[in-house]
Amino acid sequence: MNNFGKNLALWVIIGLLLIALFNLFQSPAQRGPQTSLAFSDFIGEVQQGRVSDVTIQGNNISGHFSDGRAFSTYAPYDPNLVDRLSTSGVRITAQPPEDSMPSLLGVLVSWFPMLLLIGVWIFFMRQMQSGGGKAMGFGKSRARLLTEKHGRVTFQDVAGIDEAKEELQEIVEFLRNPQKFQQVGGRIPKGCLLVGPPGTGKTLLARAIAGEANVPFFTISGSDFVEMFVGVGASRVRDMFEQAKKHAPCIVFIDEIDAVGRHRGAGLGGGNDEREQTLNQLLVEMDGFEANEGVILIAATNRPDVLDPALLRPGRFDRQIVVPNPDVVGREKILRVHMKKVRLGPDVDAKTIARGTPGFSGADLANIVNEAALLAARAGKRLVTMLDFEAAKDKIMMGAERRSMVMTEEEKRLTAYHEAGHAIVGFFCPASDPIHKATIIPRGRALGMVMRLPEGDRISVSREKLTTDIAVAMGGRVAEELIFGHDKVTAGASSDIQQATKIARHMVTQWGMSDELGPVGYGENQQEVFLGHSVTQSKNVSEATAQKIDQEIRKLIEAGYSKANSMLVEHNDKLHDLANALLEYETLTGEEIAAILRGQPMPKPERHSSAEPTAPTDSGATPSPSGGRRSSVPSSRPASDGGIEPSPQPGA
Repeated sequence: MNNFGKNLALWVIIGLLLIALFNLFQSPAQRGPQTSLAFSDFIGEVQQGRVSDVTIQGNNISGHFSDGRAFSTYAPYDPNLVDRLSTSGVRITAQPPEDSMPSLLGVLVSWFPMLLLIGVWIFFMRQMQSGGGKAMGFGKSRARLLTEKHGRVTFQDVAGIDEAKEELQEIVEFLRNPQKFQQVGGRIPKGCLLVGPPGTGKTLLARAIAGEANVPFFTISGSDFVEMFVGVGASRVRDMFEQAKKHAPCIVFIDEIDAVGRHRGAGLGGGNDEREQTLNQLLVEMDGFEANEGVILIAATNRPDVLDPALLRPGRFDRQIVVPNPDVVGREKILRVHMKKVRLGPDVDAKTIARGTPGFSGADLANIVNEAALLAARAGKRLVTMLDFEAAKDKIMMGAERRSMVMTEEEKRLTAYHEAGHAIVGFFCPASDPIHKATIIPRGRALGMVMRLPEGDRISVSREKLTTDIAVAMGGRVAEELIFGHDKVTAGASSDIQQATKIARHMVTQWGMSDELGPVGYGENQQEVFLGHSVTQSKNVSEATAQKIDQEIRKLIEAGYSKANSMLVEHNDKLHDLANALLEYETLTGEEIAAILRGQPMPKPERHSSAEPTAPTDSGATPSPSGGRRSSVPSSRPASDGGIEPSPQPGA
């Protein structure tokens, strides 16, 4: 039962008790049985001497007969009545007339509709305020004091973001030993802003600070300040800092601060907007006339570009700590942290998995470990092996296998040659990433895929690497033309063409890799929006320059096409060998592909049967896709780089 129901039941019980007390303290004469008597009969009884006593109260007369029976009557105005009673020897008692006040029950009945309306209003007010305590207490802070007796998180549970941990450990050290910094004149930052993409561990870092600092830790979300009433958010900010001052030294963590800290003056509402009022109060509390000594504010956001400049200045958020996606070493550490909770097989190598997951955040890596454990449990295994991790990565990056999809032998053959073309161009180009896996098993929208595994995190890309990627992307289309002829080429290479065009456009317009246009940046065309509608389009380049850009992009793609064509013509026999191996095994690892292209015996590692609904057999990290045959069915999952799609069906 909620608080409203408990309060309602309490008041009902109190009302019933008051009614019982009211009836209890009534006079015995009022509560005893009485006989209503006509006034004329009353006069007759008095004259006959049968009335022993009367009580006169205004026009109301009550009394007792000689035999003890009680009676009552109403007397009209009679000035001789008292004389008659005295003459008959009746004992007379006189009382003042009663006030015409309603009984307590009557008051409750008359006020019941109003009380019901007040109760309904209080109920809806509490519902609007999401159970925020008292009915009028919606201006109180929603910050929660975090005390983690179970599931405590420390810095040992955070890996892969060592620089951010070091800066936050300094704050924890100050809270433990402030004299160490104060004796040299230093002061702790008033606020720290954690900035990074989603899933990198910003909230996890805040929980680690709470577990390490051993000081009161208040946590609140930025959306908790915003309400439908103007001024409520500012009131909650004031109340939050008042609570923090009482528990100083302490830490206040605001998650997703961009919900309340957006740039002022942007959008409708002006200065009276509730969000801006809340932001103004937050700015004053952080660095106003009153100092908040001992209160450290930590906030997290993945949109620092929308925050108000006054919020980011020194004195408020003195320090911005970037929490990026981890590098290969950081990914390995994160995987080892999450693998502690999983029963691993002896062949699991966290370093290999980390190499194959470039750009993955901590949340993505945790998802891979969990997915691998689920796949192992589904197969009835007692340990999670490397095959389970491979299947989990393939499922997350490319989607689940679609073995139920019916493909004709001609489609499988075309897919096999398409993927073989990608693999051969990538294998014989020195600047290409090593081939990790090739498969013709449909996954998600892809009907096949060739994946290349980078040897490490790539920070910069050379012109040689970019032109090689264009040639690899064109390898699938070239293989189709060489084997099936110009008229049999399908529309499946659309994603390959998009990938190659995107690389070439960036080379020409952004990276200055065009000999004709030189090292000049050319921006994209921009559309100006007014009231939600695109009205004009501003061009950053002239028509003549735009034509040159198109010519340079075409020149780069044609050069990649020619390079792929020459390689596949030279290694035509290898193209047939690799395509036949793909048709036989459906999935080939990088070692197997290298053995086929070198003319060596193909190794025979333990591999799954093609009838099993499991991942392809291979060991190593998940590669980045570089080419594949792709289905044209729409999907919410973004298509992987490089694909060959069937021709569009009529009406599609």
